[in-house]
Amino acid sequence: MTVAEQAHGHVGPRILLVEDEPRIRDFITRALVTAGYEVATARCGNEGLRMGHAGDYDLVILDLIMPDVDGRVVLAELLKERREQAVLVLSCLADVTTKVDCLELGAQDYLTKPFSLAELLARVRVRLRGEAHVTNEVLKTGDLVLDVGRLEANIGRGPVALTRLEFLLLRELMEHHGQSVGKGRLLASVWGYDFDPGSNVVDVCVRRLRSKLGFDLIKTVRGEGYRLAS
Repeated sequence: MTVAEQAHGHVGPRILLVEDEPRIRDFITRALVTAGYEVATARCGNEGLRMGHAGDYDLVILDLIMPDVDGRVVLAELLKERREQAVLVLSCLADVTTKVDCLELGAQDYLTKPFSLAELLARVRVRLRGEAHVTNEVLKTGDLVLDVGRLEANIGRGPVALTRLEFLLLRELMEHHGQSVGKGRLLASVWGYDFDPGSNVVDVCVRRLRSKLGFDLIKTVRGEGYRLAS
């Protein structure tokens, strides 16, 4: 394990990089440190889990194919302990099923190898901007209460834990209460601009929210998208 910090004692946002390939690990670490981040590195899944549980990181960048533990197991275990942890998956696996699995587990983003360093840094900046204002804010629409800091929803039957994607989708619908929100907009705001528009991830996430909070909470608007019930 190595920890790289900027010169002159300045410490930026903390990133944990879990990557077993030394060349890629060193390349990304140098780029992140140059960009102003404090970087801790883990060389395998078990080390990443140990460090992720022990440390307080603004972002985890996670490879999936590692010699000891599958990255999806690492992702699930990390988010079981810290549901609010921001994770960017960086993997050579480009199939839609793997992407959807990781996003449904709670990863915020998914970037495939080979990758552009400029794109990786841009995505890191976007994710860290999103984490910079986690507060105790509570959103309320009718009987539905959404706790922003805890990633929990309550519709009168007690708090229900949400994955990050479920939270983001529900927040988007709450912010447009009374309106139908198209799948394209939900894909862009929740999953990111580059996600396959032909996938069914929106429908899957809506089904999960309905199973947790009640089938009548989210209405399907045929030919348009979804809206919160009045």
